[in-house]
Amino acid sequence: GINSSEYENVSREKETSEEFEANAMASLIDMPFATIDIKDDCGITDVPHINLERSKENERISKDQIKKRKKKQKDYQPNYFLSIPITNKEIIRGIKILQNAIIQQDKQLAKAMTSDGSFHITLLVMQLLNEDEVNIGIGALLELKPFIEEILQGKQLILPFQGIDSFRNQVGFVKLAEGDHVNSLLEIAEAAKRTFQEKGILAGENRSFKPHLTFMKLSRVPQLRKKGVKKIDPEVYEKFISHRFGEEMVHRIDLCSMLKKKQSNGYYHCESSIVI
Repeated sequence: GINSSEYENVSREKETSEEFEANAMASLIDMPFATIDIKDDCGITDVPHINLERSKENERISKDQIKKRKKKQKDYQPNYFLSIPITNKEIIRGIKILQNAIIQQDKQLAKAMTSDGSFHITLLVMQLLNEDEVNIGIGALLELKPFIEEILQGKQLILPFQGIDSFRNQVGFVKLAEGDHVNSLLEIAEAAKRTFQEKGILAGENRSFKPHLTFMKLSRVPQLRKKGVKKIDPEVYEKFISHRFGEEMVHRIDLCSMLKKKQSNGYYHCESSIVI
């Protein structure tokens, strides 16, 4: 999950990590928000080739455009994301048992836990700065649907969850088991990135997409760091290291806000959805 405190901490993340193997909204969080590759997005080669015949004026304009793109790139702070909600009660129940087992070992970690209603897989992060951009995002989500149908070829996308891992002992997550479903999910994530970027939306991240279901995040409780709790001890979840949590039949993809108030059921504010 994502919340406003994570959003405020993005600069700290830049100082501490080059890989963003965690959620750049805090010291190492669940979804890494690295900047998009400028070259990929804007068609810029490493060294802008300037034709010798081109006038100084054109050269200046070209440099200004590159500067603007780089600034836009630097200012990229995702505030929306595409979410696959986890709704299977068996998975949710299993995660609650896991969370309670961890809290019994260390009560300080209670507030670091992801709340029931907000379990999800993140497909894509993006920046939508105003209502017009949100509407463009809603349009892009609708355009994504036929691409997903083409990828799935009429088959149901089923995601089996098994085992536990962490991003640098800062973010605990339930792992997606291996299988063909992983390739389908990667293809859908790639199609989503392409569809949103083609609409002019700043979307995506530098590192490769790693689907994961977050159940706890130290960045949720900044006070823990002051108390000396800087890492999740893997021993607290070792009994669940190969636990089968169950399967999620993917039925919906939502365009959600990271910062708007969550719904009464604990899930993120949702601008639009597609059923798949």
